[in-house]
Amino acid sequence: MNIVEKIENQIKTNPLSKEEFVKQFYEKTELMGIKHTFDVEEAWEIGCEIRKRNSFRKKAKEVQQQLLEQDNFTDKVKEIRKDNPLKELTADGLYLREIYNPPNELIVTKIHAEEHFYFLLEGEMSILTHDGIQHIQAPHYGITKPGTKRFIYTHEPCVFVTVHATMGRSIKEIEDLITAEDFNDPRVALEDVKLIQKLKKLL
Repeated sequence: MNIVEKIENQIKTNPLSKEEFVKQFYEKTELMGIKHTFDVEEAWEIGCEIRKRNSFRKKAKEVQQQLLEQDNFTDKVKEIRKDNPLKELTADGLYLREIYNPPNELIVTKIHAEEHFYFLLEGEMSILTHDGIQHIQAPHYGITKPGTKRFIYTHEPCVFVTVHATMGRSIKEIEDLITAEDFNDPRVALEDVKLIQKLKKLL
């Protein structure tokens, strides 16, 4: 079990299985004589997603702090860039970041504030987010959603690229626009609100 899998095990919380929840729901509503008009299974899925996100965020903060207390882990940009060189390009409202990551490295990303494309051009890695562990191998591409924070373990040397649409004029301004300091950032919170609104509409 690698460190990414260990972190995932720490964040799992599931007091009731879906089957147990649905069974209990129907039994109690029948006992109380309540009629419901919503899809209980869809409500369960949304509720699980909200709980999963909140659980991951709480544990991610704790784990990141634990990692920073270790001598071989750093959040200092100058030190990181020695082993993880970064290339940056801008072109007419677009910003591209290409980063090299050596093998057997654990990386904790910032919180992404905006939706964007990502590409793994070389290598193989395991990625832990609130959606669980994803094992990817180049060539691979996908979409990052607002509120995503990643714990990455590189199995091989990796080249990872992200592409962002932005109106920022400087690299510093762009970085501020595409990342969030914490999960309370309005751009991140908007994704949570969408889920909660969907649940309210059901209920």
